[in-house]
Amino acid sequence: MSIGEVLARLRQEFPDVTISKIRFLEAEGLIEPARAPSGYRKFSHADVERLRYVLAAQRDHYLPLRVIREHLDAIDRGLQLPELAVPSPRVPRAVLDRDGFPAAASFGRSRTEVRLTRAELLEAAGISDELLGQLESYALVVARHGSSPYDGDALAVARVAGELAGFGLEARHLRPFKGAADREVGLVEQLVAPMLRQRSTESRARAEEITREVSALSVRLHAALVRSGLNRSGMR
Repeated sequence: MSIGEVLARLRQEFPDVTISKIRFLEAEGLIEPARAPSGYRKFSHADVERLRYVLAAQRDHYLPLRVIREHLDAIDRGLQLPELAVPSPRVPRAVLDRDGFPAAASFGRSRTEVRLTRAELLEAAGISDELLGQLESYALVVARHGSSPYDGDALAVARVAGELAGFGLEARHLRPFKGAADREVGLVEQLVAPMLRQRSTESRARAEEITREVSALSVRLHAALVRSGLNRSGMR
């Protein structure tokens, strides 16, 4: 959409909005519309939703741009779009589901990687800083560089480790799980390596599809083997 088309859409809900206001919000870094080769702004539906959120936050809740920018930054990291009555963003409920996979991000983006600060990870996983340190010491949780170094996978591992800790299993007891997972990763990498070497879009897409399917099957196999072993030992 052009900036005029965006203005027409927004004025139905925000009669006072102007082109100058939209350009000001862009200059403040709250939106980043694409540019056509001719230099004209090209707005996506996600850009419009982002503008709608900013304008509503200003009009209805009198939030300063600094706070709105913090909200948008958190949303860009995959946290849940906060209701404007809620003081701060939070980890989406879907991220806290037992499968541990990150939820789809807001503002029309595809499913993206969640990025959390250490404090956000501790709160979402419900674990202590001491336990997180132990998990990191055994490379069960790996922090990346930056101010928000933890992703959805780190949250999934930390949350399960916290639940296992309730049964007396410490981080050091979880090392066999890490070793088994690393070996499974190696098998999948060997399986898809020939496709990745082809460097074509089709082969890479096929490699990603096989990776998803085989990883899901490996989880099912692991669960079946554990269940079978417990049955044989008379534990079930």
